[in-house]
Amino acid sequence: MPRLERKPGSPDAGALARRAAAVSLAVAGLVLLAKWAAWRMTGSVALMADGMESAVNVFAAMVAYVALEIARQPEDEGHPWGHGKAEYFAAGLEGGLVAMAAAAIVWDASGRLGDSTALTGMSEGLALSGAAGVVNLLLGLWLRRQGRLLRSPALSADGAHVLADVLTTAGALGGLAIAWVTGYWWLDAVIALAVAVHVAWLGVGIVREAVNGLMDAGLEPAELARIQELLNAQKGAALETHDLRTRRAGRTIFVEFHLVVPGEQTVRESHDRCDLIEAALVQEWPDAVVTIHVEPEDEAHGA
Repeated sequence: MPRLERKPGSPDAGALARRAAAVSLAVAGLVLLAKWAAWRMTGSVALMADGMESAVNVFAAMVAYVALEIARQPEDEGHPWGHGKAEYFAAGLEGGLVAMAAAAIVWDASGRLGDSTALTGMSEGLALSGAAGVVNLLLGLWLRRQGRLLRSPALSADGAHVLADVLTTAGALGGLAIAWVTGYWWLDAVIALAVAVHVAWLGVGIVREAVNGLMDAGLEPAELARIQELLNAQKGAALETHDLRTRRAGRTIFVEFHLVVPGEQTVRESHDRCDLIEAALVQEWPDAVVTIHVEPEDEAHGA
């Protein structure tokens, strides 16, 4: 019974993902410096909270860069399926760091509740923080697109975090602008606490996605439907396919199923049909690893 497999191998995609992580790290460092300067100008705990999230971005980008370097290594004797799951460890670590940042923000902001001391340097600080937010918006959109194109969980998590940081910045700037106009400076600490809640929720989501990847969760329903559609279109004289199983490890997806063929069909004919099915799947998912188990017609589930 022939089994067909395509080994994961997209060195170009791995190099592109690593390059994207390097860009993310460089830009995150510049954004962090800008937000740190804005906080020093104003003394705002809300801007401090916003800057703390950016500090996590920098560390997360470093982790993602290392994880992507590990993930792009080819399979070896100890890791016959490759190293793609390293990206999920990076995403999980990033989620944990985000949660720790939320706790630190709560700790600092709780001590400022009820403080009505006016903040200084607001115009310069808000302008600098706003410019950093625009840069983050462009970076986050680009990272999310790269993560989708390269099928990289680490880049997707990084992009999601950066975009969430943009929302954090927008909320902090809007709240501080209201405090500046109204003189209700106690809003500074309240905004920081709201930022902490948002950051914590983000961290929980990133950790959940990482755990799903490490636990070999199957593909999304839309992807499964597309796989079944391709199988139906390419199975030819085969009687049916069943026992479809899928999982994802970084950019690589694993697809396994049974193909029931007529009893009189030769091994060569079955093998050629498997080649056609595999080619259709790989065209849709270039990093797919396809395993096909051929069975005679008396194994059909519909029989």
